[in-house]
Amino acid sequence: MKTYGLIGKNISYSFSRAYFSKKFEAEGVDAQYVNFDLQTIEEFSEILSSPPSGCNVTIPYKEQIIPYLDRLDPVASDIECCKHY
Repeated sequence: MKTYGLIGKNISYSFSRAYFSKKFEAEGVDAQYVNFDLQTIEEFSEILSSPPSGCNVTIPYKEQIIPYLDRLDPVASDIECCKHY
């Protein structure tokens, strides 16, 4: 089973987990979608010990996650906030 998820802080309110769980079930996808509710971005390194197949990132970690990435898509790097990465 693949794991996907949302990285953020105080994200228990997010609709993403329910939405993607229903979508995976309806389409017969063997995957789960979880909330990675981090109090600090440094906690992300713990997730990397068993990395998910993919994640969405929300505030406040949209920029703070960049140093943890293997690469940054050119489209993302064109965004003003990401020019120094």
